[in-house]
Amino acid sequence: MNTQLYLGYWAERYKDDLVNNILPFWLEHGLDTDHGGVYTCVDRDGSLIDTTKSVWFQGRFAFTCCYAYNQVEKRQTWLDAAKSTLDFIEAHCFDNDGRMYFEVAADGTPLRKRRYVFSESFAAIAMAEYALATGEREYAEKALALFKAMRRFLSTPGLLEPKYLPTVEAQGHSITMIMINVASRIKKVIADPELDEQISTSLYALEHYFMHPEFKALLEMVGPRGEFIDTINGRLINPGHCIETSWFLLDVAADRGGDEAITRMALTILDWSWEWGWDKQYGGIINFRDCKNYPPQDYSQDMKFWWPQTEAIIATLYAYKVTGNEKYLNMHTQISDWTYAHFPDAQYGEWFGYLHRDGSVAQPAKGNLFKGPFHIPRMMTKGYELCREMLNGY
Repeated sequence: MNTQLYLGYWAERYKDDLVNNILPFWLEHGLDTDHGGVYTCVDRDGSLIDTTKSVWFQGRFAFTCCYAYNQVEKRQTWLDAAKSTLDFIEAHCFDNDGRMYFEVAADGTPLRKRRYVFSESFAAIAMAEYALATGEREYAEKALALFKAMRRFLSTPGLLEPKYLPTVEAQGHSITMIMINVASRIKKVIADPELDEQISTSLYALEHYFMHPEFKALLEMVGPRGEFIDTINGRLINPGHCIETSWFLLDVAADRGGDEAITRMALTILDWSWEWGWDKQYGGIINFRDCKNYPPQDYSQDMKFWWPQTEAIIATLYAYKVTGNEKYLNMHTQISDWTYAHFPDAQYGEWFGYLHRDGSVAQPAKGNLFKGPFHIPRMMTKGYELCREMLNGY
């Protein structure tokens, strides 16, 4: 393989898809020019099927637009869309207790609030990325304040409703990994000891609690000190989440001067999770596995969702960048070929989100409260960034 040609091809394809397909689709069909913010519940052709707004996606969309602006092309329309969405977030998406809603109506009327702090996490990285794009320190300070509020919500008993009754003592992988990304993004625009403290805390938890070498797996739920919980939920492996974690760790390793220990941890998680997640019969990354190979509980366990594929594309490309090991370039080819053969919609643009195990489309809508302009454009932006760095000799 001519690696330079390969990386050049993907750099241009990522950019072309992002600039001429994905972002135009959402700017046309999702951007709410009346109230601000973005709709994500759209059908295959982009027509609106529900005006409920996912608060997750208000932050995700604003981040996506700013990230593309910072890394791919400085288009004012992207920055304007991000500002409109950030304004909507600040005007409508915070409750009086400082926490954020999960769903709001088109005009911002609150509809639902959940025990999670993921709405806060995406708003925080959006504010940080906007600060990076504009140089407006006010948004960096807002991002940091929101991050500190998240830590307070998570650490203060009684502020967040627990997932289980006190009879179950457990901790989850999702918030552990997302806090790494939030802190890493904010660190790019403002310094604070709590950011590094959170990254170190999450790194320790991942290595000592969630990684279980006896299964060669990173588990989604473990006991307070990493104890294995031999239940359906305790045995759960989410390959997409784990692979996403691996490239978050590679970001941390890069920020720490190419830290070898963190890099090894990231690559171990990627290798383990690829082995669990790659479908050797049909291709693609499946949703869930059981670490003892019992049948997973979730009905979508062997489906192919859009986002695990995008995380695998980033992680394998990133792993090749830091190691030069062609194994990872071959994995990148495998996941890219499969993903681009099945997910893009040649007729209406954007990507399908939900496929059956064999790659056939399960349902054709382009968005809902959980799928929208984030994983796909983030993959294209990060992929373009990684390819350009390698081509430029970084």
